[in-house]
Amino acid sequence: MIGCGQSGLLAGIRLKQAGIPFTIIEKNAGVGGTWYENTYPGCRVDVPNHFYSYSFAQRDDWPQHFWSQPGLLDYFRACADVFGVREHIRFETEVTSAEWSDDAGSWTLCLRTPAGEETLEAQAVVSAVGQLNRPSFPAIPGRETFEGVSFHSARWRHDVDLAGRRVAVIGTGASAVQFIPEIAGEVAELVVFQRTPPWLVPTEDYHQEVPEQKRWLFRHVPTYAHWYRFWLFWQNAEGMLPAARVDPDWQGEGSVGLINDVVRQLLTAHITTEFAGAPELIDKVLPTYPPIAKRVVRDNGSWPRALQRDNVTLVTTGIEAITPTGVTTVDGVHHDVDVIVYGTGFTASHFLTPMKVVGRGGVDLHEQWDGDARAYLGITVPGFPNLFLLYGPNTNIVINGSITYFSECEVHYLVGCLKLLLEGGRRALDVRPEVHDAYNERIDAANLQMAWGVSDVNSWYKNAKGRVAQNWPFSLLDYWRETRTPDPSDYELL
Repeated sequence: MIGCGQSGLLAGIRLKQAGIPFTIIEKNAGVGGTWYENTYPGCRVDVPNHFYSYSFAQRDDWPQHFWSQPGLLDYFRACADVFGVREHIRFETEVTSAEWSDDAGSWTLCLRTPAGEETLEAQAVVSAVGQLNRPSFPAIPGRETFEGVSFHSARWRHDVDLAGRRVAVIGTGASAVQFIPEIAGEVAELVVFQRTPPWLVPTEDYHQEVPEQKRWLFRHVPTYAHWYRFWLFWQNAEGMLPAARVDPDWQGEGSVGLINDVVRQLLTAHITTEFAGAPELIDKVLPTYPPIAKRVVRDNGSWPRALQRDNVTLVTTGIEAITPTGVTTVDGVHHDVDVIVYGTGFTASHFLTPMKVVGRGGVDLHEQWDGDARAYLGITVPGFPNLFLLYGPNTNIVINGSITYFSECEVHYLVGCLKLLLEGGRRALDVRPEVHDAYNERIDAANLQMAWGVSDVNSWYKNAKGRVAQNWPFSLLDYWRETRTPDPSDYELL
C-alpha cells in the first residue's frame, strides 16, 4: 500500500484480518494522511464524526458533531495501534516509481528512504495516496518575487506569528472558510482575494458539543452508535442528489431544475440574512452559479462574521500580479501585505503524481491517461494488473456521503479481488478494456446530468480537459452494490 491516510490504514486493517502479508509505504512520519498534513487553524471535518469513521471502530465519546483535525488524527493513530497495523508501516519513505514485469508477474517499486534508494517487490500494489494531498498554487505572475512570508494552507507555518501583521489570503474555498475566521481576530489587517464565492449551507451545530444526553446514549445503549451511523448513512444515501440533477426543460436562472432552484432560494435567504448588517457585501458573497455545481461549505455564521470585521477586506477584482511587497489587482490597486496564505486547494486531477507507474508492455500510466484519469469502479485500470486505487477517479462524494464509507466499499472489493486470485491459483487480474470503457461512459453520461457537470463555473471537480474526473454521480447504495463481489468476467485472469 502506498499511503497511510484513512484509506491506506483501512486496507492494512482488512488485509491483516484476511491474513495477507503487506507493507504500507508512507512518506510522512506518521499516519493520518490529510489529517496529518493539514494543521491550519480551524481545520475540521465537514461530515458528521460517526459517518466519517470506520463502521467497525465507532467511538462513544465524540465530543463534537464535527471534530477538529487534532482529534481526528488521534482517532486514526489509535486505530493503527488497536488493529496492529503500525508494525507494517515504513514511515518517511516515498515511492518514486512502480513497474510491472510481464515475465515475473509482479511489481517493482523504487523507494526513496532516509537511508537512500532501494527497491521493493510486490505481487499487488494499492495506491492510497488520495486526491487532496498535493497543494495547488495559482499561476499568478510574480509569485516567487514576494519578499514576505508565504505558504499554502496545507503546509501551515506555525512558526509564523500573524499577530499584528498585514495578511493576504488568496482563495475562499473550504479550507479558507475554516481558517480565515480563526486568524481574523489576531491580524492587523486581512485582505481576502476571492475568485468565486461558495454557497453556504447553514449548519448550526458545526462547532457545537454533542449534548450530554446523546453521549449518554452512545455510552450506555448497546449498538446505539452503530444504529446512529446507519441512520446518517440512510439520510445521506441520496442526500441532496435530487437537487443536483439537471432538468433539461428547466428555464430558471442560476439553477438546473426545480429542486435545485428551491435550494438556491433557501441558501440565498441564508446568505442575505447573515450579511444583513453589511448589504454592500451581498453582491460579492452571493453566488450566481447553480448550487452544488462546486463544493458547498458548512456555515454556522463564523464566515459571515469574519468578512464583516472592520479589519477584513473582501476583494473580488482579479489579481494581476504578486509583487515583492504585496498583491496588485487588474484595476491597478496594490495591497501591501506582510504575509500571503494560499487557500487554493489541491491538484486533485493529477492522480498518483508524482509517481511513475509502468504497466504491461511498458505502458506509462500517466501517458495512457493523458491528463484524464479513469478507472473501473475507480479501482482498476486496463493494462495495469494487480494495481488497485483507493479514492481513485470518480469516487468523490459531493453532497451525500463520507469518503470513509466509500473507502470501506473499495477495500471490500480489493480483498475480494485478492481472494479471487488466491482461490483460483491465478497470479494477477487485469480489467478488460471494454468493461472499463463501458463503465466510464456510464459515469460520464450521468455526470453530465448533474449541476457540476453542466455548469461552467471553475471547480476542482473537473480536470484540465473539462471532464468531471472526481465525482460519483449516483447514490451511496449504488456504489455499495457495485463493489460487493468482483465479477471474474470483468477481468483477464493471468
